[in-house]
Amino acid sequence: MPELPEVETVRRTLIDLAVGKTVAITDVRWPNIIKHPEEPAQFQDALAGETIQNITRRGKFLIFHLNHYALVSHLRMEGKFSVNAQSEPEAPHTHVVFTFTDGTQLRYRDVRKFGTMHLFEKGTENGLAPLIGLGPEPFDVTFTPDYLYERLQRTSRQVKTALLDQIIVTGLGNIYVDEVLFRSHIHPHRVSSTITEEEAERIHHYTKSVLAEAVERGGSTIRTYVNSQGQKGTFQEVLNVYGRTGEACVECGAEIVKIKTGGRGTHICRECQPLPEPLS
Repeated sequence: MPELPEVETVRRTLIDLAVGKTVAITDVRWPNIIKHPEEPAQFQDALAGETIQNITRRGKFLIFHLNHYALVSHLRMEGKFSVNAQSEPEAPHTHVVFTFTDGTQLRYRDVRKFGTMHLFEKGTENGLAPLIGLGPEPFDVTFTPDYLYERLQRTSRQVKTALLDQIIVTGLGNIYVDEVLFRSHIHPHRVSSTITEEEAERIHHYTKSVLAEAVERGGSTIRTYVNSQGQKGTFQEVLNVYGRTGEACVECGAEIVKIKTGGRGTHICRECQPLPEPLS
């Protein structure tokens, strides 16, 4: 699933490719992608004549700011946007097509059909699901070590599960939580309320530094992710644990192992990330 760095990279490429274009016709081929309004026909009709003025991001959501509406899109597992000439053949699994007045098209394709789109009146989107209730952005001034420590103290969940909670901090997913916890030398099964202030500061620091580096490298291409220009990310080349099961730890040489955390595959070094013995 695309996480913050991948969605941010898609946003940046789409700004160059789609901002300033006006929608002539919208064609929804898979209605289940459209979550609001309830009728896809309303979605299609509302977008006619709307110009993309800007594209922002909230966590893992893309927000297309139009004249009168905000289009909130989540890519889920396999969703991809591309801008193409109308004459170009369509890729398989293209489910929504926005045809612009200049003859180009913004195409959304999604093999698994898990992606979502919500269309709201402009200015209301942050007060409605799915954006309402999201936690602070990792680069926002409100995301501080003190804030993170206080939130972790309030839950008995495992720390990886807590960091995946978009209410605590938004944008983190499986790949980057594994990397952050490895660099922080913290086992993902630690009970969140046992995390010390110093450890929360480490998690905070590496959350920001890992995500910043991943954005700089265009995200991680683990399976199929590419940006809106068809380019792969390169952060997977410097991952220390994720996807490296059976390889040697870059810090101590021990074997990287894969375990389960809340049903999610989790990659760790048992030497660098020891799980403390429970108190007797």
